[in-house]
Amino acid sequence: MKRLILLPALLVILAACGTTKPVHENKGAQYFFQQGEKYYDQGLYKKAVESWEKVRDRFYSPELTALAEMKIADAHYAASEYVEAAAGFEDFLKQHPSNELTSQVLFKLGMSYYKQILSPDRDQTATRNALATFESLLKIYPGSAKKAEVRGLIRQCKKRLAAHEFYVGNYYLRADHYQAAIARLKGLLATYPDYPEQDRTYCDMVRAYAKEGNHPAAEKAFRTLSQKYPNSQCLPEAMRSLKGTDSWWQELTSW
Repeated sequence: MKRLILLPALLVILAACGTTKPVHENKGAQYFFQQGEKYYDQGLYKKAVESWEKVRDRFYSPELTALAEMKIADAHYAASEYVEAAAGFEDFLKQHPSNELTSQVLFKLGMSYYKQILSPDRDQTATRNALATFESLLKIYPGSAKKAEVRGLIRQCKKRLAAHEFYVGNYYLRADHYQAAIARLKGLLATYPDYPEQDRTYCDMVRAYAKEGNHPAAEKAFRTLSQKYPNSQCLPEAMRSLKGTDSWWQELTSW
């Protein structure tokens, strides 16, 4: 008889256990935020993202929600998921344009783009995005504590863009598209006056003008090259490019 009495009670207990959620599911946003911090410190970035997404989805407070959104992007960055990180930081800036963390997020967004920069022979969209973001950061926050670092990153971005223009100009030159080569090389000199390979740029311009048959322009480019970079190793190459015109060659070899 006792067995019959206990059986219904046991069934009720089992049913209750089957419908009860895990303890952590009943926790609040603060709990999941702290869990995310622990996972992040352990290098478990995917778990950190999952925890902070729960914070974001609970709308506990505008401040904590914004912080969780930034933390999610931070975790993607730490995991070298730079595309996802950039998307997260971009979304943060759109959703919270006046947030006190904006300057930090702008820097992190720029770094997310910077980490995606490709070699000079490939597409430079990430470089342009990084440059634009870093320049915006200095414009909006001229007193940023990271000013010196950002300026250095801007120089690196410009150097990479200049190297890309040089690569494209040289490609056009080798493909016998002389007008396109000249346009790229002239644009490089005008836009990136600090490019360290300027002598090579002038050398390619001499070749492009000479092959196009524009001898006065080729001569002018050569004179600029020889005056600005008298010790350049590419001077002999530029001289050979002018050899097709006898009067020029005699004048040059008499120097």
